[in-house]
Amino acid sequence: MKSFNIALLGGDGTGPDVVAEGVKVLDAVGKKFDIDFQYEKALIGGCAYDEFHNPLPEVTINIAKASDAVFLGAVGDWKYDTLPPEVRPERALLGIRKALNLFANLRPARVFEELVSSSPLKPELVSGVDIMIIRELTGDVYFGCPKGVESKNGKKIGFNNMIYTEDEVRRIAHVAFRTAMKRSKKLCSVDKANVLDVSRLWREIVIDVSKEYPDVELSHMYVDNAAMQLIRAPKQFDTIVTGNIFGDILSDEASMLPGSLGLLPSASLSDSSLGMYEPIHGSAPDLKGKNTVNPIATILSASMMLKYSFGMDDASAEIENAVKSVLKSGYRTPDIYVDGMQKVGTVQMGDLIAEQVLK
Repeated sequence: MKSFNIALLGGDGTGPDVVAEGVKVLDAVGKKFDIDFQYEKALIGGCAYDEFHNPLPEVTINIAKASDAVFLGAVGDWKYDTLPPEVRPERALLGIRKALNLFANLRPARVFEELVSSSPLKPELVSGVDIMIIRELTGDVYFGCPKGVESKNGKKIGFNNMIYTEDEVRRIAHVAFRTAMKRSKKLCSVDKANVLDVSRLWREIVIDVSKEYPDVELSHMYVDNAAMQLIRAPKQFDTIVTGNIFGDILSDEASMLPGSLGLLPSASLSDSSLGMYEPIHGSAPDLKGKNTVNPIATILSASMMLKYSFGMDDASAEIENAVKSVLKSGYRTPDIYVDGMQKVGTVQMGDLIAEQVLK
């Protein structure tokens, strides 16, 4: 029997709700594939601040580092909005990415045929969409220094620096090209090289790395055009690589292709097998405990965990197939519900997918 240790960081709001459903499905996979999943819970975000006056306490970092993978819900709550920036829940996300060296964020945006009607776009635009967005995760304006708010000539000024080193761009480019090689061998690098010096460096390094992957067709697109093209003609994209802030925005935009943030998983990877897996949606504190949030993004994040950290492609595919089967049977959470379908809650959707895994 294989055994894996998973750090469970439920976080705030609906984070623990959806993580519980992910665990339910992982346990079903464990029964089917003879895997022993051991879980250790730790606090992150607002709940950690309440307990430790720190959104990312050292004990959480240690538990995460000692695990084989980290399973994260979401952080944040409006009640923490008045805290100083350095102790707000969102700082924990940046901190744990840095602590675990999670520099590559993989965000698939795939439209299941069963959910074409849930998309706000025309069926002919989104049917068959399957995009992988690779976002650099530990550089850019979120980490560039100096940063802050200062007073100058009696007026406040705020500033953040967009900074990338050659090595940072090179390593994320390699991840992107290797990913593209396993897909359709098409890679679009998104930047703003017509305006930003840092983007000109980005493009230069990506082109240099491309020489090591002659089978991959490399293209470049400015981020404003990419944002438009994702809506105008999303099927032109297969694999996209971009910086931290551009990737943050574009991947959220791409979530609307299938119709809901509740459908998109993500994997944040390091140089080792240790990765962090989480839905791309926020904590939605107003929906906590109401059994209405879609757990599919979190369940599919568990599928990515099996694939990228544990090397279990068959088990990963089992979860994806179970999700598609449940959707094909007509079950929908409120965010993707359309007339004629059967509306279910968070717990019920988790039960249905876990049961399907075991069939």
